Amino acid sequence: MTDGHIQVMTGIYMDNNATTRVDPQVVAEMLPYFTEQFGNPSSMHSFGGDVGEKIEWARGQIQKLLGAEHDTEIIFTSCGTESDSTAILSALAAYPARKEIITSIVEHPAVLALCEHLEKQGGYKIHRIGVDGKGRLDMDAYARALSDKVAVVSIMYANNETGTIFPVEALARMAKPHGALFHTDAVQAVGKIPLDMKNSAIDMLSLSGHKLHAPKGVGALYVRRGTRFRPFLRGGHQERGRRAGTENTTGIIGLGKAAELALSHMHIENTQVKALRNKLEQGILAAVPNCFVTGDPDHRLPNTCNIAFEYIEGEAILLLLSHQGIAASSGSACTSGALEPSHVMRAMNIPYTAAHGSTRFSLSRENTQAEIDRVIEVMPKIIAQLRALSPYWGVNGPIEERTFAPVYA
Repeated sequence: MTDGHIQVMTGIYMDNNATTRVDPQVVAEMLPYFTEQFGNPSSMHSFGGDVGEKIEWARGQIQKLLGAEHDTEIIFTSCGTESDSTAILSALAAYPARKEIITSIVEHPAVLALCEHLEKQGGYKIHRIGVDGKGRLDMDAYARALSDKVAVVSIMYANNETGTIFPVEALARMAKPHGALFHTDAVQAVGKIPLDMKNSAIDMLSLSGHKLHAPKGVGALYVRRGTRFRPFLRGGHQERGRRAGTENTTGIIGLGKAAELALSHMHIENTQVKALRNKLEQGILAAVPNCFVTGDPDHRLPNTCNIAFEYIEGEAILLLLSHQGIAASSGSACTSGALEPSHVMRAMNIPYTAAHGSTRFSLSRENTQAEIDRVIEVMPKIIAQLRALSPYWGVNGPIEERTFAPVYA
C-alpha cells in the first residue's frame, strides 16, 4: 500500500502452479455478494435464497468442468488440503477394518504429511510407491501393494513440480477388484486438461480455486455418487450434511466463475500455453549448457516446465530472476525455504548438483510471447553469472567430468 492506494505488481509471472492471479471476471462475479446480496444461503428468506441459488449455479459449473454426472457430487471446501484430508479420512472411517493406504513418494505435502501422521499415530501401513527418472509411477510396485487390506489409494493426477501426469484412470480401475477407494489430488490438473468423471473409476477428486484463477481459501471435493462418505467437519447441515460450516459464499461463486472460464479456455491451455512453454524450454536448452528438463516430456501438463541447471543453486537463480522482475519457483511453494532438494527431485534420483538447481516455470493463459522472449534472453546471463562463482565450473565448462551420485542427507 502507498498513500492509501493499492500498488499493482508488475513484471513477468511464471509461478502459476503456486497460485494464479484472480481473473477480473471472477472478481466482478464475486463483488455483489460482499455488499448487495449478503444473506446467509441457509436462511429461508429471499436474502438467503438468492445466494443459495448462486451457490448451486457455481456447483453446476464445477460439475461441467469435471465432466461429473451429478452436481450433488461436488462438495465445497476451504482448499485442496482440506479436500485431500476429507477424502482420505472419510475412506478410513468408512472401511475401519482396512489398515493400509497407498500413495506415491512424490505426492504434495497435503497428502504425504497426513499419511505420515496416520502411520505414526494411527497404526496404518503406508505404501509409498516410487517413480523412475522421469517421475513415472512404478506400476509393478503399485500392483503388488494392492490388496483387500487397502482402504484408500491417493495418487495425484499431475505432479506440481514437474507436471508429469499419472495414469490415474488405469490406477483407479486396478484398485476396484480389491474394494479400495481411489482418490486423486487433481489440484494441478483441473482447468488445464479435460476431465470426464462420469466415465471414470475415480471415487474422489480434490481441486483448489487459487490454481485456476479463483481466490484463495476455496476448494472442492468430488465424491462419486454411491461412494461411502464420512464428513470431516461436523455441525450444521450445509453441503447436504457433508461439510459443516457457513458457506464461503463469495469464494464459492468465484470458483464457479473460474470453472466456467477454465472450461471455455481449455483449448488455449493445450495449444497456445503449451506452445509458449515449448518455446521457453527449447530456447533455454539451446542457450544454456549443462541443463536438462525433468519429468516426463511426453505426459505432462501443458503449462509446466522444470529445468535442472547443474553446478548452481536454485535459490540463487530465483533471486536473480526476481531482480529482473521474473517470478519462477524452485518447486512446491509449500516446501520452499528448505536447503535440501525437493522430495520430488530426490525421488527421481536427479543428481545432487542438478537437483539443487531445478527451476520451475509454470505458465497461464495470461503469459505472452514477449515474456517468453525476455526470459530466454536473461537466463543465459544469470546462469553464467552464477557458474562463475561455482567451484565446479571453469572457463571451459565443468572442471571435472564425472557423474555426481544422487546422495542425500
